[in-house]
This record gives sequence, structure tokens and C-alpha cells, in this order.
Amino acid sequence: MYKQLLRPLLFKLDAEEAHYFTFSMVRKLSAIPGFSNIFRSLYAVNDKKLEREVFGLRFKNPVGLAAGFDKDAKLYNELSNFGFGFIEIGTLTPKPQDGNPKKRLFRLREDSAIINRMGFNNGGVEAAVERLKKNKGVLIGGNIGKNKITPNEEAAKDYEICFEALFDHVDYFVVNVSSPNTPNLRELQDKEPLTALLNSLQNLNSVKANPKPILLKIAPDLTEDQLLDIIDIVRDTKIAGVIATNTTISREGLQSENQTEMGGLSGKPLAKRSTEVIRFLSEKSGKAFPIIGVGGIHSAQDALEKLDAGASLVQLYTGFIYEGPALVKDINKAILKRSK
Repeated sequence: MYKQLLRPLLFKLDAEEAHYFTFSMVRKLSAIPGFSNIFRSLYAVNDKKLEREVFGLRFKNPVGLAAGFDKDAKLYNELSNFGFGFIEIGTLTPKPQDGNPKKRLFRLREDSAIINRMGFNNGGVEAAVERLKKNKGVLIGGNIGKNKITPNEEAAKDYEICFEALFDHVDYFVVNVSSPNTPNLRELQDKEPLTALLNSLQNLNSVKANPKPILLKIAPDLTEDQLLDIIDIVRDTKIAGVIATNTTISREGLQSENQTEMGGLSGKPLAKRSTEVIRFLSEKSGKAFPIIGVGGIHSAQDALEKLDAGASLVQLYTGFIYEGPALVKDINKAILKRSK
């Protein structure tokens, strides 16, 4: 029903307007008694064989919603009814910020892709914390970043503020230094500043009674040498794992007219590269740490390829927009079929 009826209607709207309209629709329908149960009956697959224990957390299934969809933790309870095993909120920054000027979100229909240059638009970490206090048992990842006006030399302070504010309200953290839409942010992926940033968060983490897993989200555009640096950094800082990958600045092989828009590309064109990064990290590290695979998952087979490459869990974003919530069910059923 989604691809035949709802998607054509949504795709008539501006991409960002469609996003907010969908949020409003899901919220209103979920408020009607019985509708949450209907969503769960349509899309959730409940089976013990789907459960995964990764970096000390138990996931009811390995399919999550990637950061960027529910930036401000406004709809995570409702979105969990579509069968996700976990939901990552953010990217959150210490202070609210509007992000980049509109228009900043573009569909590339011929490529089943999206270009975004949102720029960490969010209402600030404290506002999100208030909404997270209403969590009804959803496993939550907290994706954190820095404000645009914060210079890189002071970036660690922003990440530390978000870490402390979110600590009691999320199950794991994701350090986002790989978005292409905040000026100079990707410079923090260099070995020295990244090691310092992660160590600063680990120092805060180590004094907690129950430390939380910290993951690093990396760009797909890193060279092999840079990926080897990432392996070293994970080992040296003892963080819990890696999310591979964020959006790409590459435009190779695209067909759509608006492919020249600035921003990060997600969707099908990213599938091959993100899987290559997962496989490289897994093989070169000797499977030393868990990897969450994200990028170009538009079918159950796409997800299985990432799991085969070395991912422990997978996340959806653009594929969820193009394929609808049935994709979550399809992936979980395909995983179950393999386990028989």
C-alpha cells in the first residue's frame, strides 16, 4: 500500500515538507486507540531468533532506524511500532540551531537516493532529553555533534555537554564527526583530533557507575589508510564500535538531474561503498569490534549483504523512505529464514 498509494502522494510534496507531514500523520494515527497495535501487527516480527546481544545491549532484532529521521526524539515511541529493534535519535547539539537555509533536502528518484544538507538542524539536547523521559521501552541511540559556531578546537566541549545531558536517557552514544554539512566537521576524523575527542568522552564514561557504549560514525569517503587509522583509534580509545557509513560527497554514476546539489548523498548509490567499508574494517581488524551497517539498504538482500560483510546490526534511512515500513519486516523475515 505504501509504494502504490502513499509514496506517490508524498513525493508530490517538497521532500522536507513530506517528512514533517509524515511525522504529523504517524503521530495522529498512533494517538487513535488501537492504531499502534495495528502497525505492530502489520510490520513487527517477534521471534527470539532475531535477538542480538551487541556491545553489551540486547536488541530485539538487528534492524534499526538511523539518525537523521527523528532528530529531536519526537516520534521514537511511535516509530518503534513499525518493527525496528532500535532507534537512533539526533544528531543533537548543545544549543538549538536552524541548520542550513532551505531548500536543503532533495530526492534523486532515478537513483533511489537523497541529497541532504540539513546542517544538524535540531532543537538542542535539553529539549530532546525532556521527550526521552517519556520512553516506553524503546532501545535508543543518541547521536551527538557540535554546534556550527563552535570551532573545532573547542568541539570536545560540545560533545561532552551532549554526552552528560543524554547519559541517563539513551542506551548507546554515536559520535558524529562525518557529516559533510557542517563546515570543517570532517576534519575531526583525522587521527589526532579524533583520538583526543573519543578519549575525552571515554574519560567521562569511565567514572559512571554503568558506562554506556560509545560508537563512531564514519564517512564512506575515507581512504584505506584512513580506515586503518580508524581501526587503530577504536583499539586505542576502547570505544565499543563503528557505524559505517554516513552520507557520501561522491556523485559517481548518478542519473538524476539534481545530482549536483551540495550535501551528503544517501540511498542506493551508497550501497556498494558502505558494504566495502564494513568488510574492510571487519577483515582488517580481525572482527575486533561490532559494526552497524548503514547505507543503501533498499531490500532484504541489501541488508543480508551488510551482515555477511561483517555488520552485527543494520540501520535504514533512505530505504525506509523509498520502500516503506514493509522493508523492516522483509529484512527480519529474511534473517529468520536463514536461521532455520
